[in-house]
Amino acid sequence: MLRVQNISVKYGQIQAVRQLTFDVKLGEIVCILGANGAGKTTVLRTISGLLRIYEGMIEFNGKNITRLPSHEIVKLGIAHVPEGRHIFPDLSVRENLQMGAYLRNDSQGIQEDLEYVTSLFPILQKRYPQMGGTLSGGEQQMLAIARGLMGHPKLLILDEPSLGLAPILVDTIFKTLQTLGQKGMTILLVEQNTHQSLAIASRGYVLETGKLILSGTASELLSNPLVQKAYLGG
Repeated sequence: MLRVQNISVKYGQIQAVRQLTFDVKLGEIVCILGANGAGKTTVLRTISGLLRIYEGMIEFNGKNITRLPSHEIVKLGIAHVPEGRHIFPDLSVRENLQMGAYLRNDSQGIQEDLEYVTSLFPILQKRYPQMGGTLSGGEQQMLAIARGLMGHPKLLILDEPSLGLAPILVDTIFKTLQTLGQKGMTILLVEQNTHQSLAIASRGYVLETGKLILSGTASELLSNPLVQKAYLGG
C-alpha cells in the first residue's frame, strides 16, 4: 500500500532522515521505533505532505505522492493523527468528529461512522456537546483517533498516541488499535512504547539519527538484543 524509497529530508542544514526505505502492506500494523530525535515524526509528516523530501520517492497504492500537497494526500485516503492531538478546542466533540469527515458527502456513511467510532470510544458519545478543549488528555487522544477514522482512511498514521497517558488509557488505546487491525485497517504507528507497539504490530523498523538500523517481524524485533537493551530495558 505504501512504499517509501530512499527518502532524505532536511530541516535547513540538518539532515533529519537519510535514504530511508520501507513499506507498509495492506492490512498490516507497522511500527517505527527509535529514540527522541531519530526522525520518526519527520517521516510521518513527510508521508502526509507536510514536509518535502529532497531525494527519493513515496508511493501510495501505486501512485507517486512525493510532490502532492497534503490535502490531496488526504483525499487519496491517508489520515494522520499527529503527536499532541491537535483537536479543535473550541468545537464540540461532535463537531470535531464531523470535521474529520469534511471531504465526504455521503451523509448516511458519515452517520454510520459516527456510530462506529463512538462504539470504539463510548466516552465520546457521552461528551458529544462538550468542547474539545475541556476533555482530559486521554479523551482528547481518543477524539483525535476517532476524528482520523471519520475520513474513512485507507491508511491511518499515528504519532505517539500513548504519550503522556495513564497506563489504563494506554491499554485502551492499544486495544482499540488492535481491534482496528483485526478489522483490516492498515496502520503506520510511531510510538515510544516499544513493547505494546510490537505486541500489536506485524512488522517494525528501528531508526537512529534518521537512518534505518533494524527491521523485521514484531517477534524478531522483540527478541533482538539491541532492541531489548535500547528500548525494553533488557
